[in-house]
Amino acid sequence: MDKRIVERIEKAVGKDGYSTKVADRYAYGFDASIFHYSPDIVIQPRTTQQVSEVMKIANEELIPVVPRGAGTGLCGSAVPIKGGIVLDMSRMNKVKEVSVGDMWCIVEAGCVYNDINAALAPYGFQFPCSPGSAEAAQIGGMVALNASGMKAVKYGATRDFVLGMTFVRADGEIVECGTKTIKDSSGYQLARLLVGSEGTLGVITEIVLKMTTKPKTSASVLAAFDSPEAAGRCVAAIVAKPLIPASCELMDRVSIEAVNTALKNPLPDCEALCIIEVDGEPEIVEKELKLVEEIANSVGATQVTATKDKAQIQKWANARGSVMVALSSLKPGYSSVSLADDMIVPVSKIPDAVKAYQQIADKYNVVVATYGHAADGNLHTKMLLNPLLADEWVRGEKAVNEIFDATVALGGSVTGEHGIGIAKAPDFQKERVTALRTIKDIKKAMDPNNILNPGKMEQWEGSILTNLRYPCKEFM
Repeated sequence: MDKRIVERIEKAVGKDGYSTKVADRYAYGFDASIFHYSPDIVIQPRTTQQVSEVMKIANEELIPVVPRGAGTGLCGSAVPIKGGIVLDMSRMNKVKEVSVGDMWCIVEAGCVYNDINAALAPYGFQFPCSPGSAEAAQIGGMVALNASGMKAVKYGATRDFVLGMTFVRADGEIVECGTKTIKDSSGYQLARLLVGSEGTLGVITEIVLKMTTKPKTSASVLAAFDSPEAAGRCVAAIVAKPLIPASCELMDRVSIEAVNTALKNPLPDCEALCIIEVDGEPEIVEKELKLVEEIANSVGATQVTATKDKAQIQKWANARGSVMVALSSLKPGYSSVSLADDMIVPVSKIPDAVKAYQQIADKYNVVVATYGHAADGNLHTKMLLNPLLADEWVRGEKAVNEIFDATVALGGSVTGEHGIGIAKAPDFQKERVTALRTIKDIKKAMDPNNILNPGKMEQWEGSILTNLRYPCKEFM
């Protein structure tokens, strides 16, 4: 990067507020996706004003800027595919205020999810979105991707908890939007617009989050089945009862085998299983626990185990949470990769989706594990392939495209909680074809010089097999 520009950046953020070292730039070229590209400079602001000064420089000099949280995203949203600036928000990590009577807290974008809940716990409140990377995920990134997790079926996604925010426009202007009230009908909902925008419309620096009370107790049921379709029918039957569980996780045989191989058999040997958690007042939990057991048995579960033991509940949750990394243990030389990994379908279509995904995997001779937050229809697939072989990636991409097509045909969407980034961009464009002009118009209006996370989402062109983090020479 030009020395003159670096000097301007140093004046804005201080000598310890940036780095142009090769190792630092390389490290910031990754998120948790399959992609890599090194930025030209990494900047770590400490205040909204510093972010504003950086954006003024970037806009004047036409330098791409990619805001970044913890880098736990799986779709390449935080990979600086056009180079330029990575704006690491991790130093802006304060819980600034908790207002129990008003049911909100104010947090900086770099606050880690678990740290927010640790600050709320003494008051009996929580921010319940529960992402799988809760120990690392930062709230700014969660807002930018509209992240959620296992508890979304009952409590909602991040968008449902954003009351207001402060963000910095591409030209450096600081915008405060939304309110500190539970309701707000004051014109355009700018805070909601920024949720899910993946850093393409502004840099989020501070968020007003709605809080909710912590449940007094919880219990879980593990139900085993002789087919993933039967497990899907169980999920649909629970929701149709109606019963809204705190979480409901589905795992197919590939997922179960991977976890049992890596963690030494914590789960029953079966074709599919559901782990259903209920929470709330003790008497309600007792009633719903029995109801879940009855439903699981009525749809043909081969084994039903219920527990109120917190250690066992956590053990099951950990087993489910380990699928992504455990999958790599199934086949030496093969790795679990995030290609099609975050589809969402109507709950009633889960059995059809699981069946379709497996047929597509068989068609292209790839190993696909299907699991996820089944009670809200959010299914994840991880693919097992040899990342050094080009043919494996080509077959994987073909399978991915058909998996997304099948999802949309069932009335679903290409993403439920992980966002678009690069990995889902072509299929997102197909799904949202009638909305693309409006999306592009909004982007142009808010970022006329196209410096905010350029080249992603609606702007991506061509195959996603490019700039892979793996040493496969055809796609590096």
